[in-house]
Amino acid sequence: MNPNWQAIRVKIQNDPYYRLESAQEIAIAAELGIKIDVNQASVDDWLRLPGISIHQARCLVELTQSGLQFYCLEDIAAALSVPLQRLIPLKPILQFCYYDPESPATPIPINPNIASVEELAKIPIVDLFLARAIAQNRQNLGKYRNLADFQRRLALTPQLTSELMYYLRF
Repeated sequence: MNPNWQAIRVKIQNDPYYRLESAQEIAIAAELGIKIDVNQASVDDWLRLPGISIHQARCLVELTQSGLQFYCLEDIAAALSVPLQRLIPLKPILQFCYYDPESPATPIPINPNIASVEELAKIPIVDLFLARAIAQNRQNLGKYRNLADFQRRLALTPQLTSELMYYLRF
């Protein structure tokens, strides 16, 4: 294998935010098993892809957070108002998973910066004590910036944080 490609391979494996720059790098990422679930991708996930701007990434995340689901590459092209041909090179690492909002297995994320104690307590792993602590901490110290800030301020264990992250949107 070309030493340059080996170096790229190592970068892709070790840096979850490595921005892919070419079709060859997308092929390497696909070979490594890297997939981006378009219906749960973050802004950082979208920015890993060549040709996706911060504006486009934010737009896609805002759409999925509002409940819209993408079913195919054509949906993403339409949402971004770009030709489908421009997105075809990204296809090897894009994954189209579908989530049924009515299913109890599909968590409906809430924003802990605006949720009431009652709303927080509806999260399966949050008891009333933790829900009150979240609201009190927010009132005393202001909004949570992100999941890491949330974990640090509430002194949550990594295990609890990993379970909670599917229920929260900041």
